[in-house]
Amino acid sequence: MENINKTVKDTKIAHIAIIMDGNRRWAKNHNLPSPAGHKKGVDALRKVVRACDDFGIKYLTVYAFSTENWNRKQEEVDFLMDLVALTLKNELDDMDKEGVKISFIGDRTRLSDKLNKVLDNAQEKTKNNTGVNLQIALNYGSRDEITNAVKKIIDSGLKSEEITQEIINQNLYTSNLPDPDILIRTGGEKRISNYLLWQIAYSEIIVRDEFWPDFDKKCLGECVLEFGNRQRRYGK
Repeated sequence: MENINKTVKDTKIAHIAIIMDGNRRWAKNHNLPSPAGHKKGVDALRKVVRACDDFGIKYLTVYAFSTENWNRKQEEVDFLMDLVALTLKNELDDMDKEGVKISFIGDRTRLSDKLNKVLDNAQEKTKNNTGVNLQIALNYGSRDEITNAVKKIIDSGLKSEEITQEIINQNLYTSNLPDPDILIRTGGEKRISNYLLWQIAYSEIIVRDEFWPDFDKKCLGECVLEFGNRQRRYGK
């Protein structure tokens, strides 16, 4: 792990985004119900947050629930929402002690008042922390995000010639974050799934075969090493 730490410093990785895919397939492979996979996925997230801290990675953004996930069975949707609330309640004190700063990106208007209170409490309690910045994408869809940004810009009264990439960026959920250096997707699927479409324009994409519950510090370290061996061209 010392080599990985050195690689991180050399490559100056600031932000990693992850599509945490494969909880249900992991559960199926272990002859378990889907909720067991989602619970195991929480354990994986805990490990990865701590790994980012060990590696000196300042920003971690994870895809927890998409705008399309509402199309799943209602019982699974309800379970996932309850799991988010329960996890935050159970883990908040430890994450706060470890210096994790928690925030949420996505459209929270569709979430329950009860869950929104939990999210607000997590943000408020950790807002002054200086460790890993953990962004949780909840009811998030990149097309929805960009659409909302366009509406905000129109409402602001700007003329078309005044609209720049910087203006658009300032109206996204992630306006206060650097763009991801790496986008990691677990579970072997090779698609973006409406995630951070604007922000990953020049991110290095790494697809891992492990299902999310099996992803750990070693896996993250291997992604960092792979990133270190790539040459970022930015269109040059």
